[in-house]
Amino acid sequence: MIKIVLWDVDGTLLDFSKSEQNGIRLCLEEIGFHDCTEAMLKHYEEINRVYWEALERGELSKREVLLGRFETFFREEGIACPDIPAFNDSYQEKLGEYFFENENSVQLCRKLHGRVAQYAVTNGTVEAQRSKLKGSRLGELLDGVFISDEIGVEKPQIGFFEHVFSVIGPVDRREVLIVGDSLTSDMRGGNNAGILCCWYNPHHKKNTANVRLDYEISHLWDVEKLLESGGEQ
Repeated sequence: MIKIVLWDVDGTLLDFSKSEQNGIRLCLEEIGFHDCTEAMLKHYEEINRVYWEALERGELSKREVLLGRFETFFREEGIACPDIPAFNDSYQEKLGEYFFENENSVQLCRKLHGRVAQYAVTNGTVEAQRSKLKGSRLGELLDGVFISDEIGVEKPQIGFFEHVFSVIGPVDRREVLIVGDSLTSDMRGGNNAGILCCWYNPHHKKNTANVRLDYEISHLWDVEKLLESGGEQ
């Protein structure tokens, strides 16, 4: 029986792609660039993914990711940015200010509130995550929030989850479910922690990461069905 749900935030409870594109456009306009195209946004998204996966493998620090992705993007797109740290600071503010629900996720968490313990587990920055969880009201429905910047360890490292369980208290890990969209962060992290893994895969991608998946869903509300069935599919 599943008693604890660990929710990823960006790409799972919230539509990070929309927030990302909105934030990039607004920040580019602030530095005087008004010709951002869909192709540019796709290019940035790919650069960003590569940097975050390097972070998950322990190859880069968070600071190197946050600044390096923009350095690469501006260089390859030929955009002049006078102050990349300031650009990133503005971007983090916008990520926290402009957020978009995935599939009525707030209502889902509200419906599950009190039925199971729910926690957010995220690699996002403290500023952006705290702001969006407060603004979306997800924060008040969760039993706790675990942010890698505050812990000092990133998903999928086992240290992240060991910290989570040290705070939550003794648990039967067979009764803990992580739900997330990332194979390399959420699902591999769940594998490392020895908990149940539910891949949120709305775009029907292939599992190319060689990780164990206990469940695969294309709709967030399928989590409620899993809980009602006791984890039986």
